[in-house]
Amino acid sequence: MKFIPALSAFLFTSLVALHAGEAPITLWPQGAPGAFGTTAKDIPTLTPHLPARANGAAMLLIPGGSYSGIFEGQGDPFARWLNEQGISVFVLRYRLGSTGYRYPAQLQDAVRAMRHIRKNATQWKIAPNRIGVMGFSAGGHLVSTLINRPEDGEVGDADNTERVSARPDLAILCYPVISMITKPHLTSRRNLIGASPNEELIRKTSSELQVRPGLPPCFVWHTGEDKMVPVEHSLLFAAALQQHRVPHELHIYQHGDHGTGLMGTDHPWMGDLLFWLRAHGFK
Repeated sequence: MKFIPALSAFLFTSLVALHAGEAPITLWPQGAPGAFGTTAKDIPTLTPHLPARANGAAMLLIPGGSYSGIFEGQGDPFARWLNEQGISVFVLRYRLGSTGYRYPAQLQDAVRAMRHIRKNATQWKIAPNRIGVMGFSAGGHLVSTLINRPEDGEVGDADNTERVSARPDLAILCYPVISMITKPHLTSRRNLIGASPNEELIRKTSSELQVRPGLPPCFVWHTGEDKMVPVEHSLLFAAALQQHRVPHELHIYQHGDHGTGLMGTDHPWMGDLLFWLRAHGFK
Protein backbone atom coordinates (compact mmCIF):
# COMPACT_ATOMS: atom_id res chain seq x y z
CA MET A 1 0.00 0.00 0.00
CA LYS A 2 1.28 3.45 -0.88
CA PHE A 3 0.72 6.75 0.84
CA ILE A 4 -1.15 9.12 -1.49
CA PRO A 5 0.84 12.25 -2.54
CA ALA A 6 -2.32 14.37 -2.76
CA LEU A 7 -2.70 13.82 0.95
CA SER A 8 -0.26 16.64 1.76
CA ALA A 9 -2.67 19.32 0.56
CA PHE A 10 -5.47 17.67 2.51
CA LEU A 11 -3.42 17.68 5.70
CA PHE A 12 -2.61 21.37 5.35
CA THR A 13 -6.24 22.39 5.06
CA SER A 14 -7.34 19.97 7.78
CA LEU A 15 -5.00 21.28 10.45
CA VAL A 16 -7.32 24.22 11.07
CA ALA A 17 -10.00 21.81 12.27
CA LEU A 18 -7.85 20.51 15.15
CA HIS A 19 -7.01 21.71 18.60
CA ALA A 20 -3.22 21.58 18.87
CA GLY A 21 -1.19 19.73 21.43
CA GLU A 22 -3.11 16.51 22.01
CA ALA A 23 -0.50 14.12 23.34
CA PRO A 24 -0.84 10.31 23.21
CA ILE A 25 -2.43 8.76 26.27
CA THR A 26 -0.83 5.66 27.78
CA LEU A 27 -3.67 3.15 28.03
CA TRP A 28 -2.12 1.11 30.82
CA PRO A 29 -0.22 3.50 33.16
CA GLN A 30 0.84 0.59 35.37
CA GLY A 31 1.89 -1.51 32.39
CA ALA A 32 -0.16 -3.49 29.89
CA PRO A 33 -1.27 -6.97 31.01
CA GLY A 34 1.38 -9.52 30.05
CA ALA A 35 3.76 -6.84 28.73
CA PHE A 36 7.18 -8.16 27.72
CA GLY A 37 8.97 -4.91 28.51
CA THR A 38 8.65 -1.15 28.76
CA THR A 39 9.65 0.02 25.30
CA ALA A 40 7.28 1.68 22.81
CA LYS A 41 6.15 -1.67 21.36
CA ASP A 42 4.90 -2.71 24.82
CA ILE A 43 2.96 0.49 25.55
CA PRO A 44 -0.40 0.88 23.75
CA THR A 45 -1.52 4.49 23.31
CA LEU A 46 -4.60 6.46 22.39
CA THR A 47 -4.13 9.78 20.57
CA PRO A 48 -7.03 12.27 20.66
CA HIS A 49 -7.84 14.38 17.61
CA LEU A 50 -10.43 16.93 18.67
CA PRO A 51 -12.36 19.04 16.15
CA ALA A 52 -12.77 22.78 16.48
CA ARG A 53 -16.56 22.32 16.23
CA ALA A 54 -17.45 19.08 17.95
CA ASN A 55 -20.89 17.57 17.38
CA GLY A 56 -20.72 15.24 20.40
CA ALA A 57 -19.93 12.06 18.44
CA ALA A 58 -16.64 10.17 18.76
CA MET A 59 -14.78 7.42 16.91
CA LEU A 60 -12.14 4.97 18.04
CA LEU A 61 -9.94 4.63 14.95
CA ILE A 62 -7.93 1.42 14.47
CA PRO A 63 -5.43 1.33 11.59
CA GLY A 64 -4.44 -1.96 9.97
CA GLY A 65 -1.08 -3.49 9.20
CA SER A 66 -1.52 -7.29 9.28
CA TYR A 67 -1.01 -7.27 13.08
CA SER A 68 2.66 -6.70 12.25
CA GLY A 69 2.69 -2.90 12.14
CA ILE A 70 0.50 0.20 12.22
CA PHE A 71 -0.24 1.60 8.77
CA GLU A 72 -0.06 5.34 9.38
CA GLY A 73 -2.08 6.23 6.27
CA GLN A 74 -5.16 4.75 7.95
CA GLY A 75 -4.66 6.71 11.16
CA ASP A 76 -4.10 10.46 11.48
CA PRO A 77 -5.30 11.37 7.93
CA PHE A 78 -8.70 9.81 8.59
CA ALA A 79 -8.82 11.33 12.06
CA ARG A 80 -8.49 14.76 10.47
CA TRP A 81 -11.18 13.95 7.90
CA LEU A 82 -13.60 12.82 10.60
CA ASN A 83 -12.74 15.95 12.59
CA GLU A 84 -13.99 17.98 9.63
CA GLN A 85 -17.34 16.23 10.11
CA GLY A 86 -17.39 17.33 13.77
CA ILE A 87 -16.44 13.88 15.12
CA SER A 88 -13.86 13.55 17.89
CA VAL A 89 -11.37 10.81 17.03
CA PHE A 90 -9.02 8.65 19.08
CA VAL A 91 -6.34 6.73 17.19
CA LEU A 92 -5.32 3.45 18.80
CA ARG A 93 -1.79 2.06 18.66
CA TYR A 94 -2.19 -1.50 19.89
CA ARG A 95 0.23 -4.32 20.65
CA LEU A 96 1.33 -6.37 17.66
CA GLY A 97 1.90 -10.01 16.81
CA SER A 98 5.20 -9.13 15.16
CA THR A 99 6.56 -8.28 18.64
CA GLY A 100 5.20 -11.45 20.21
CA TYR A 101 1.74 -10.36 21.34
CA ARG A 102 -0.98 -12.86 20.47
CA TYR A 103 -4.74 -12.77 20.83
CA PRO A 104 -6.30 -11.37 22.98
CA ALA A 105 -3.64 -8.72 23.76
CA GLN A 106 -4.84 -6.51 20.88
CA LEU A 107 -8.45 -6.90 22.01
CA GLN A 108 -7.48 -5.98 25.57
CA ASP A 109 -6.09 -2.72 24.20
CA ALA A 110 -9.24 -2.02 22.15
CA VAL A 111 -11.57 -2.74 25.08
CA ARG A 112 -9.48 -0.52 27.32
CA ALA A 113 -9.52 2.26 24.72
CA MET A 114 -13.32 2.20 24.34
CA ARG A 115 -13.78 2.35 28.08
CA HIS A 116 -11.28 5.16 28.46
CA ILE A 117 -13.11 7.26 25.87
CA ARG A 118 -16.51 6.64 27.44
CA LYS A 119 -15.26 7.18 31.00
CA ASN A 120 -13.85 10.59 30.00
CA ALA A 121 -16.69 11.58 27.67
CA THR A 122 -17.60 14.68 29.67
CA GLN A 123 -14.02 15.96 29.54
CA TRP A 124 -14.01 15.70 25.73
CA LYS A 125 -17.63 16.90 25.30
CA ILE A 126 -18.68 13.54 23.91
CA ALA A 127 -22.11 11.92 24.22
CA PRO A 128 -21.45 8.53 25.87
CA ASN A 129 -24.08 6.93 23.60
CA ARG A 130 -22.45 8.23 20.38
CA ILE A 131 -19.09 6.48 20.40
CA GLY A 132 -18.26 4.33 17.38
CA VAL A 133 -15.29 2.32 16.18
CA MET A 134 -13.69 2.23 12.72
CA GLY A 135 -10.96 -0.09 11.47
CA PHE A 136 -9.10 -0.97 8.28
CA SER A 137 -7.93 -4.43 7.17
CA ALA A 138 -6.49 -6.15 10.27
CA GLY A 139 -7.82 -3.15 12.19
CA GLY A 140 -11.22 -4.15 10.81
CA HIS A 141 -10.70 -7.59 12.28
CA LEU A 142 -9.94 -6.00 15.64
CA VAL A 143 -13.18 -4.03 15.31
CA SER A 144 -15.06 -7.27 14.63
CA THR A 145 -13.61 -8.97 17.73
CA LEU A 146 -14.37 -5.87 19.81
CA ILE A 147 -18.06 -6.05 18.94
CA ASN A 148 -18.26 -9.88 18.90
CA ARG A 149 -16.15 -10.98 21.86
CA PRO A 150 -15.33 -8.04 24.17
CA GLU A 151 -15.29 -10.52 27.05
CA ASP A 152 -12.03 -11.95 25.71
CA GLY A 153 -10.46 -8.55 26.29
CA GLU A 154 -11.62 -8.17 29.87
CA VAL A 155 -8.88 -7.28 32.34
CA GLY A 156 -9.66 -6.26 35.92
CA ASP A 157 -8.00 -3.02 37.01
CA ALA A 158 -7.86 -0.73 39.97
CA ASP A 159 -9.33 2.45 38.50
CA ASN A 160 -12.90 1.21 37.88
CA THR A 161 -12.54 1.59 34.11
CA GLU A 162 -13.98 -1.90 33.73
CA ARG A 163 -17.32 -0.66 35.07
CA VAL A 164 -17.82 1.45 31.94
CA SER A 165 -19.29 -0.26 28.87
CA ALA A 166 -16.86 -1.17 26.09
CA ARG A 167 -19.67 -1.60 23.55
CA PRO A 168 -19.35 0.71 20.54
CA ASP A 169 -22.57 2.36 19.39
CA LEU A 170 -21.74 1.57 15.76
CA ALA A 171 -18.91 -0.10 13.85
CA ILE A 172 -17.23 0.64 10.50
CA LEU A 173 -15.17 -2.13 8.88
CA CYS A 174 -13.07 -1.17 5.85
CA TYR A 175 -11.89 -4.12 3.70
CA PRO A 176 -11.62 -6.13 6.92
CA VAL A 177 -9.84 -9.36 7.67
CA ILE A 178 -12.64 -11.54 9.04
CA SER A 179 -12.09 -15.28 8.64
CA MET A 180 -9.20 -17.41 9.85
CA ILE A 181 -10.74 -20.37 7.98
CA THR A 182 -12.04 -19.21 4.58
CA LYS A 183 -9.32 -17.71 2.38
CA PRO A 184 -7.46 -16.42 5.45
CA HIS A 185 -4.96 -13.62 5.24
CA LEU A 186 -2.05 -15.73 6.37
CA THR A 187 0.18 -12.94 7.69
CA SER A 188 -2.58 -11.54 9.89
CA ARG A 189 -3.52 -15.03 11.05
CA ARG A 190 0.04 -15.96 11.98
CA ASN A 191 0.67 -12.68 13.80
CA LEU A 192 -2.59 -12.90 15.73
CA ILE A 193 -2.87 -16.57 16.71
CA GLY A 194 0.52 -18.07 15.87
CA ALA A 195 1.70 -20.70 13.41
CA SER A 196 -0.11 -23.67 14.98
CA PRO A 197 -3.35 -22.48 16.61
CA ASN A 198 -5.85 -24.99 17.93
CA GLU A 199 -9.30 -25.35 16.41
CA GLU A 200 -11.02 -23.47 19.23
CA LEU A 201 -8.80 -20.41 18.77
CA ILE A 202 -9.23 -20.48 14.99
CA ARG A 203 -13.00 -20.47 15.36
CA LYS A 204 -12.98 -17.86 18.14
CA THR A 205 -11.04 -15.43 15.92
CA SER A 206 -13.07 -16.16 12.77
CA SER A 207 -15.50 -13.32 13.22
CA GLU A 208 -18.15 -14.62 10.83
CA LEU A 209 -18.70 -17.45 13.34
CA GLN A 210 -18.98 -15.17 16.37
CA VAL A 211 -21.78 -12.81 15.33
CA ARG A 212 -24.83 -12.81 17.59
CA PRO A 213 -28.01 -10.74 17.93
CA GLY A 214 -27.73 -7.36 19.59
CA LEU A 215 -24.50 -6.16 17.99
CA PRO A 216 -24.28 -2.45 17.10
CA PRO A 217 -25.09 -1.32 13.55
CA CYS A 218 -22.27 -2.02 11.10
CA PHE A 219 -21.04 -0.39 7.89
CA VAL A 220 -18.90 -2.82 5.87
CA TRP A 221 -17.13 -2.16 2.59
CA HIS A 222 -14.68 -3.97 0.35
CA THR A 223 -13.62 -4.13 -3.30
CA GLY A 224 -14.16 -7.08 -5.59
CA GLU A 225 -10.60 -6.84 -6.91
CA ASP A 226 -8.89 -7.02 -3.50
CA LYS A 227 -5.95 -9.40 -3.95
CA MET A 228 -4.69 -9.29 -0.37
CA VAL A 229 -7.85 -9.81 1.69
CA PRO A 230 -10.48 -11.42 -0.54
CA VAL A 231 -13.92 -9.86 -0.70
CA GLU A 232 -15.34 -13.11 0.72
CA HIS A 233 -14.31 -11.87 4.17
CA SER A 234 -16.83 -9.02 4.07
CA LEU A 235 -19.45 -11.19 2.39
CA LEU A 236 -19.20 -13.81 5.13
CA PHE A 237 -19.46 -11.20 7.85
CA ALA A 238 -22.43 -9.46 6.24
CA ALA A 239 -24.20 -12.80 5.80
CA ALA A 240 -23.75 -13.50 9.52
CA LEU A 241 -25.04 -10.02 10.39
CA GLN A 242 -28.08 -10.66 8.20
CA GLN A 243 -28.69 -14.06 9.76
CA HIS A 244 -28.71 -12.57 13.25
CA ARG A 245 -30.70 -9.49 12.25
CA VAL A 246 -27.94 -7.04 13.09
CA PRO A 247 -28.55 -3.70 11.30
CA HIS A 248 -25.89 -3.25 8.68
CA GLU A 249 -24.97 -1.78 5.33
CA LEU A 250 -22.65 -3.60 2.90
CA HIS A 251 -20.87 -1.95 -0.04
CA ILE A 252 -18.87 -4.00 -2.54
CA TYR A 253 -17.16 -1.73 -5.05
CA GLN A 254 -16.13 -3.26 -8.36
CA HIS A 255 -12.68 -1.73 -8.75
CA GLY A 256 -9.73 -1.23 -6.42
CA ASP A 257 -7.13 -3.37 -4.73
CA HIS A 258 -6.44 -3.65 -1.01
CA GLY A 259 -6.04 -0.21 0.55
CA THR A 260 -7.95 1.68 -2.11
CA GLY A 261 -9.91 4.72 -1.00
CA LEU A 262 -7.22 6.31 1.18
CA MET A 263 -7.36 10.02 1.89
CA GLY A 264 -6.42 12.09 -1.14
CA THR A 265 -8.30 9.84 -3.56
CA ASP A 266 -11.78 10.23 -4.98
CA HIS A 267 -13.69 7.13 -3.90
CA PRO A 268 -17.45 6.75 -3.30
CA TRP A 269 -17.08 4.93 0.02
CA MET A 270 -16.49 8.18 1.90
CA GLY A 271 -19.71 9.73 0.68
CA ASP A 272 -21.62 6.51 1.38
CA LEU A 273 -20.20 6.41 4.91
CA LEU A 274 -21.11 10.03 5.64
CA PHE A 275 -24.69 9.35 4.48
CA TRP A 276 -24.83 6.35 6.85
CA LEU A 277 -23.29 8.27 9.76
CA ARG A 278 -25.83 11.04 9.31
CA ALA A 279 -28.65 8.50 9.47
CA HIS A 280 -27.26 7.22 12.78
CA GLY A 281 -26.90 10.63 14.38
CA PHE A 282 -23.12 10.87 14.09
CA LYS A 283 -23.07 13.85 11.77
